Amino acid sequence: MNKIKVAVIGYGHLGKWHAQKAESFPELAELKYIVEKFPAGQEAAKKAHPNATIVDDISKCINDIDAGFVVTPTSFHYDIVEYLLKNKKHVFCEKPVTETTAQALNLKELLKANPVVLQVGHSERFHQAWEQKETYAQFFEAPSHITLKRVAPFKGRATDVDVVQDLMIHDLDLLVYLFNEKPISVDAQGFKMRTSRYDYVTANFKFESGNRATITVGRNQTKEVRELEISNKAGTLLVDLMRNEISEALGSHPGPEFVKLESYEKRDHLLLEHKNFYNSIINKTAPVVTLEDGLTAVRLIDQVLESVNSGREVML
Repeated sequence: MNKIKVAVIGYGHLGKWHAQKAESFPELAELKYIVEKFPAGQEAAKKAHPNATIVDDISKCINDIDAGFVVTPTSFHYDIVEYLLKNKKHVFCEKPVTETTAQALNLKELLKANPVVLQVGHSERFHQAWEQKETYAQFFEAPSHITLKRVAPFKGRATDVDVVQDLMIHDLDLLVYLFNEKPISVDAQGFKMRTSRYDYVTANFKFESGNRATITVGRNQTKEVRELEISNKAGTLLVDLMRNEISEALGSHPGPEFVKLESYEKRDHLLLEHKNFYNSIINKTAPVVTLEDGLTAVRLIDQVLESVNSGREVML
């Protein structure tokens, strides 16, 4: 089997991690190129990855790769992914796949004409906790109230996008993925704090099933929290995504303990994303997170921002 020749496009905070993971499967893939336009990033890439060739534009290596990892700021995603698809290259694109729904729809049409693997980087799907969903099936029954919270102190990164594109996108994808249902309306509110874009947004969603959900994200908060909580007639389930813990408070717990706590395995999500991507290419199978999944998340981003900007509930 020939190794998959890979280029990592963008060598910023996340690009460095992707370049590292691309060297973790020598039996499957080879990190041939790192595409980085800034001199400081080029020097850092040369030191960290001496076996890779560093170039400043994807066009300089397009004919010598099989796949590209797009890890640039979101504003560059569409043009780079479009270029890769037109050249019939497999694509891994970090979330969000594009800035707008229209761009994602264009890529969808382009992918039909160029049947390659396109995987979107929704890494939160890879928590081991979700594999235990059947164990906690009663909490995933409607009607339930779902609360997702992802907040942290200001870190100075990803300020080219608002907090919906930066953080809420993780939870929008999780909400649809875990409950297998798209919302029918959203009512959201947001504030600009540190930057000229929204740094805090809270959004309330309604579903046909009777489920309700609230997602709160912030990048100028006093502490870091990443969690999902579900409450319904069965009780309450809390998944702490930072501590890798699941807490369960049943409505009718038979024992003396009112809250049951267990830990789950901490995983390297980027490593699993790479492994799934390479296996999809080799086995000619659908990626674990498809362009359609990415499109759904981008649509929801647009609708959340429409609600924030208009100050009203938006029907989806």
